Amino acid sequence: MDWGYWIKKINLPDKRTMVIALGVVVVVLAFLGLMLRGSRNSAMFRAVPVKQGDLVATISATGTVEPEEVIDIGAQVAGRIVAFGKDKNGKTIDYGSAIEAGTVLARIDDALYAADVDQAKAQLGQSHAALQRSEADLGQFKAKLYQAQRDWGRAQKLGPSDALSQSDYDAAQSAFETAKANLEVGKAAIVQAKKAVNQSEAVLQRAQQNLSYCTIVSPVIGVIIDRRVNIGQTVVASLNAPSLFLIAKDLRRMQVWVPVNEADIGYIRPGIPVTFTIDAYPGEVFQGEVGKVRLNATMTQNVVTYTVEVITDNSSGKLLPYLTANVKFIVGERHNVLLVPNAALRWLPQPEQIGREFRGKTKTGPATESPIPASPPAEAGKERQARGVVWVPQGAQVRPIKVTLGLTDGTLTEVESAELKEGTQVVVGEMEKQQAGKPAPGGSPFAPQIFRGSGSPQPPAR
Repeated sequence: MDWGYWIKKINLPDKRTMVIALGVVVVVLAFLGLMLRGSRNSAMFRAVPVKQGDLVATISATGTVEPEEVIDIGAQVAGRIVAFGKDKNGKTIDYGSAIEAGTVLARIDDALYAADVDQAKAQLGQSHAALQRSEADLGQFKAKLYQAQRDWGRAQKLGPSDALSQSDYDAAQSAFETAKANLEVGKAAIVQAKKAVNQSEAVLQRAQQNLSYCTIVSPVIGVIIDRRVNIGQTVVASLNAPSLFLIAKDLRRMQVWVPVNEADIGYIRPGIPVTFTIDAYPGEVFQGEVGKVRLNATMTQNVVTYTVEVITDNSSGKLLPYLTANVKFIVGERHNVLLVPNAALRWLPQPEQIGREFRGKTKTGPATESPIPASPPAEAGKERQARGVVWVPQGAQVRPIKVTLGLTDGTLTEVESAELKEGTQVVVGEMEKQQAGKPAPGGSPFAPQIFRGSGSPQPPAR
């Protein structure tokens, strides 16, 4: 093709002018490309503003609502249950019955124990009669001793002579000695009779006590949680007393027994506030505080847990024994502090995304220390000072800001830094990159782009 002919034909500029014009176009297009590229790179970062507000750090666990004090009422004698008592409303003792101290809960058949009492009373009567007889015998022994003593005195005055033969003299002396011995026997018999009376009284007392055990009474004011026997059932008391009733002493104060993992138990202290919810009352939050941490740890599948007692008021009566509670221990609170998402502390840029003046000067690893304090909020000066880095967009790249970490609630973390203020944008992720600015396969170029944060899974390949 003859280009010279066509240039002359349409009156185009000469070749020199054409080359200059093409060069200008190339420079303009290159400049626009760089601007668009920078714009695209800056739009790749997903950033959110730093907020200022309140933060509550909690430890979550699941526990069981328990009565503050439970008494297991058993039977000390064996026998058949013949009747139940009446509660303070006049109804037969049953589940949920309100009772007073001394209320009769149940009665055991006492026929055998009543017979034992009668037998012990008869035995006691015999012992008393034996004592009276021994006392009478002692009087007789004293009279005989007196007579023998007089005879022996006369024999001693006469002596063996024509008036008193030797045999009569010896007989008087023997009678006197025998009378003295019989007196001592009489005294011993009285002591023995008195001990027999004491023994009979003890047997009677034991029989009466066993008879009283046939009537089961409540030692405290409370509520029947569980009734474990029925009328006609025979209870057998051996080494272990059979359990008949379970009584909660006072349901106006309840406890929540919460197993806490050994990794979190260091943050639990008596007196720290607790909130919990019950599935039976959705949307209602109950308040409490830690009472004590039990030291008898348990191990389940190599996991050590400690039971924490949470004390709560139950004046409303809504909390029932053995409900499941979803508990949150409030281990720390902060007010009016700077808050950043935890994703901002975990996100790491690529080396080429960091500003040139910051490369090699900043450790780009995420914070690994737990920002939850190891001591209660009142001792904030003793908390661990964990460090971290957040990244702030700077054109097509990012620059680091070192921060001191505070409390965290699992989503937001308290931070301190002279370079941060409320509203500062920090990077939490980046947009999913598309090749050559093309939309994803099967997608629309006008559809919103997907953001990708640090550690987020990539979309599956199609």
